[in-house]
Amino acid sequence: MSISVIKPGLFTTVQDLGRFGYQKTGLVVSGALDALALRTANILVGNPENLAGLECTLRGPTLRFEADALLALTGAHLAVAIGGRPVPLGRPVAVRAGTVLTFGAPNTSGRAWLAVAGGVAVPPVLGSRATYLRAGLGGLAGRALQAGDVLPVGEWAPASQALFKGIRLAGAAGWGAAGWHVDNSPLARPGAPLVVRALPGPEYAQFTPASQRAFWEEPFVVTTEADRMGARLSGPVLARLTAAELLSSAVAFGTVQVPAGGQPIVLLADCQTTGATRG
Repeated sequence: MSISVIKPGLFTTVQDLGRFGYQKTGLVVSGALDALALRTANILVGNPENLAGLECTLRGPTLRFEADALLALTGAHLAVAIGGRPVPLGRPVAVRAGTVLTFGAPNTSGRAWLAVAGGVAVPPVLGSRATYLRAGLGGLAGRALQAGDVLPVGEWAPASQALFKGIRLAGAAGWGAAGWHVDNSPLARPGAPLVVRALPGPEYAQFTPASQRAFWEEPFVVTTEADRMGARLSGPVLARLTAAELLSSAVAFGTVQVPAGGQPIVLLADCQTTGATRG
């Protein structure tokens, strides 16, 4: 079983939940930027939570399923369609061999996750199929998808087979969606302010009292200076009480760094393993 990439989209990579156990050697974890979204998509198609899927950014790919498939989409609404008909998010979708799935422009947020029954079965590297582009590691040849790529699909679990049989395929359209879906009520509404929980880091006391208050009380906006390594925020300038350089120490997904300019950077899945100037 396989999936053919007709168009790669803006930036589509193979991701699972990450490559753990190697940060001490300087190798980053990588993995899905929204682990909950990928886990949910996998569960919807009867997969184990950690199987690899596709992370689609802003404008997703055009894919042809070369065999019958069971898929699920989570995350952003990227105008996904089959034959011009919208494909719903958050529910299992059964498609026949030869079905072409297209993505359009994003509605609000920018990333979606696609899981297929059996998972995207590219060869694992150091225990993970996650793509880390800076090292050319994992995924499909360590890079984003390109037109003409063929993605292998693993064997279906019995749960996936049962889900597929339970979905009524709509005549000539050759696909259908389950009548049930995941509950999206705990998720943030697109465009609404998002409250993020945080804990003071080891260097928190080095920031001025005014900066400490601003960090907790003032809004910050994610700028366009964002990638899988980190997201720079725009908001109040955060100032330290000293200009002394800090020694580098371990960082992880979610660490907030404050560089000399005073605008925080939230580290993401492809973040480095060490850094300094943290809040």
